[in-house]
Amino acid sequence: MNEVTPGLVTVFGGSGFVGSQVVRALARRGWRVRVAVRRPDRAYDLKPQGDVGQIVAVRCDATRPEDVAAALKGADAAVNLIGILYEGGKRTFEVMHVETSRVIAEACAAAGVDRLVQMSAIGANPEGASDYARTKAEAEMAVRAVKPDAVIVRPSIVFGAGDNFLNQFARMAQFAPALPLI
Repeated sequence: MNEVTPGLVTVFGGSGFVGSQVVRALARRGWRVRVAVRRPDRAYDLKPQGDVGQIVAVRCDATRPEDVAAALKGADAAVNLIGILYEGGKRTFEVMHVETSRVIAEACAAAGVDRLVQMSAIGANPEGASDYARTKAEAEMAVRAVKPDAVIVRPSIVFGAGDNFLNQFARMAQFAPALPLI
């Protein structure tokens, strides 16, 4: 495996559950981390995870090419962790998975950012039964069309302290006499 010298990495969706762990891990490995998020004020807990000035949150609407280009300025690598489990208002699977991934991949190509890591999902499938699985697959295709060498990660269920998966079951278990596990 080739060793990569840490530089500047832009993490899209870095204030979420997975993103905060990725930002912390990158900082520990010496990367300067620019966290591109809709609400930088909600990423306040990330800054202390690195040295002074090592982690910086910037406002970015990942559907806007100009915002993404600004977030990538000077970056050596990018990580796209943007994703939703439920649709609501303008936050549709199509927009949050496919459109943002396409915009980020195109901006990486234009800015000369060679390394792009794209988070997908284990069930990504263009013929998928759910809109979630279908749009995750479409996002992969959009990224590959522009950045064929991008690394696409397909994790299974992601859980841990502070997640919205196991903690939801824990809250239900407090009030239910029994909790089905199937």
